[in-house]
Amino acid sequence: MAKSHYQVVIAGGGTAGLTVAAQLMDQPNPPEIALIEPSTVHYYQPLWTLVGAGVFPREQSARPEADYIPPGVTWLKERVTAFDPDNNSVTLSNGETITYDFLVVALGIQIDWGKVKGLPETLGKNGVCSNYSYDTVEYTWQNIRTFRGGNAVFTHPSTPIKCGGAPQKIVYLADDYFRRSGVRQQSQLNFYHAGAAIFAVKKYADALNRVVARKGINVHYQHDLIEVRGEAREAVFRNLATQETVTVHFDMLHVSPPQSAPDVIKSSALANSGGWVEVDQYTLQHKRYPNVFSLGDCSSLPTSKTGAAVRKQAPVVVANLMAAIAKETLPATYDGYTSCPLVTGYGSLILAEFDYTNQPKESFPFDQSQERYSMYALKAYGLPAMYWNGMLRGRM
Repeated sequence: MAKSHYQVVIAGGGTAGLTVAAQLMDQPNPPEIALIEPSTVHYYQPLWTLVGAGVFPREQSARPEADYIPPGVTWLKERVTAFDPDNNSVTLSNGETITYDFLVVALGIQIDWGKVKGLPETLGKNGVCSNYSYDTVEYTWQNIRTFRGGNAVFTHPSTPIKCGGAPQKIVYLADDYFRRSGVRQQSQLNFYHAGAAIFAVKKYADALNRVVARKGINVHYQHDLIEVRGEAREAVFRNLATQETVTVHFDMLHVSPPQSAPDVIKSSALANSGGWVEVDQYTLQHKRYPNVFSLGDCSSLPTSKTGAAVRKQAPVVVANLMAAIAKETLPATYDGYTSCPLVTGYGSLILAEFDYTNQPKESFPFDQSQERYSMYALKAYGLPAMYWNGMLRGRM
């Protein structure tokens, strides 16, 4: 029978929650931990880009959650339905209330399919696909491999999203596949990006602009998808510069959906004005509740939301949390490091790594803005192995 109080409660058993739990249990005197997570399957979501391009089966991205709950951690298979940091408690979906000495919030990001009118009704049919769901990623590959020409449309929303490069990676892979299958000449690839630039870091943006030019991809900036009319094969965009709407016919539409902080965070005292858990960007400690820490996609950290960022954030949370338990000064700081492996085709990749200042912070002794097979192999084969066998085990 589960207890009602734990020294540390971790809300969320995704990448961030599991990594922190594993690293905490590796401490000389690990705290008593409860991890709250309803899902019985854990997904390595970075693989979905390559699943959508036919490189891997989607099953390769899934493993049992139970295999990654660290020994000694109590797994509460429920959802968090409310946070009450003033009373150091969380409410679970079964109605129980759990109290804590310290809380780590790692609930990830919420996919808001319904914020695009008509999208939930047509997703997975009528040529409308998305790599942002395990249930729909196979349909992306079906669309790409059966495409016989016409207008292939890809979107990038105006909201923060997990893996900011994912919306354009599938454009490059589709282009590559269309060339190999002999349909590229009778195809148009149109990428509608709600932002004002292809990428935030100039070094990598310059390289990506060269990729776009070489491939003949049409990029439309400041266009946000607001409606999908599936049966009519029409996508409606708002031009964010003029507020005019633009209706585009498509033969295939890949949607990167709007995303936001989970509703349970938005409605809590933990949230900032944007709905994210309000933490100090260097210590990852909550700005108003010193016994609360947060990392990963649900946090207010002003960096790209990636697993690579979590890998650098987790040790900071662990070190600072253990210091807080011991009533010591917080010793660790996070510099905003994140990484985005930008697949530019089958067998080529630009590895973007950078920090809060949008300056490159590269790991390898060569120019990572160059497309390389070695970096593609790292993403396809090296990083998944490191994730399952290292990161989630608290070993990196």
